[in-house]
Amino acid sequence: MNDGVERNPTAHTLMERHADAMFTHDENRRLRTINEPWPSETPAPRFFLGRTIEGTAVCRFRYDVPEELTRQLERFSADEPVPRDFRMKPKHFEAYMNLLQGERFTMGPCYLVPEVTVPDIQVVLITREQGSEWARGGFEWLVQEIDYAQPCAALIHENKAVSICRSVRITSEAHEAGLETLEAFRGKGYAAAVVAGWAAEVRRLKSLPLYSTSWENLSSQRVAQKLALEFYGVNFTIY
Repeated sequence: MNDGVERNPTAHTLMERHADAMFTHDENRRLRTINEPWPSETPAPRFFLGRTIEGTAVCRFRYDVPEELTRQLERFSADEPVPRDFRMKPKHFEAYMNLLQGERFTMGPCYLVPEVTVPDIQVVLITREQGSEWARGGFEWLVQEIDYAQPCAALIHENKAVSICRSVRITSEAHEAGLETLEAFRGKGYAAAVVAGWAAEVRRLKSLPLYSTSWENLSSQRVAQKLALEFYGVNFTIY
């Protein structure tokens, strides 16, 4: 049971919480599936590497990666430098891809939403009761997820949701943000407001509000900058 939000967690702890939230694990801490809150069985990546600003690394491997290979990957991971720029690939990128015969990779910055973060525009928390009404006009798909993706913060304009932030990966210690804004309402500060509102509710539930994105998603990175989110490392996965 989670008795309270962790106070001043280290970057390494945050990366561990991130990995725990992103994937399901077996009894040996091997990755199984993507940890989506709604019913799903999407396979996890074969390899997860979280490089932290403290110079440490968090490694996780899918259940079907041979033990000998995991030891090789761990040795390379221990040699990774501090990520000064989240756009830079890991030092041993080629080795990881070759050893795993990787087909594709993902990479991006990871942030903690600070406790002092508050929305500067009014947002609301929505559940199924309001979701069916406010989802019309662009977020109809949310009705199918709303019971699972809680909490869900939204900015309402003319009686419809135009920007939402909801929990899309959940453990008792941390929630990962899922952010969506209708195209016509981008660039107005709405995304930052719903992230702040969502994070406040996650903290009220005594969990850590985490925000991660891809290195290519410039709009999502601008939201992180606007809110002055705390950068703690870079995630990297191979499929």
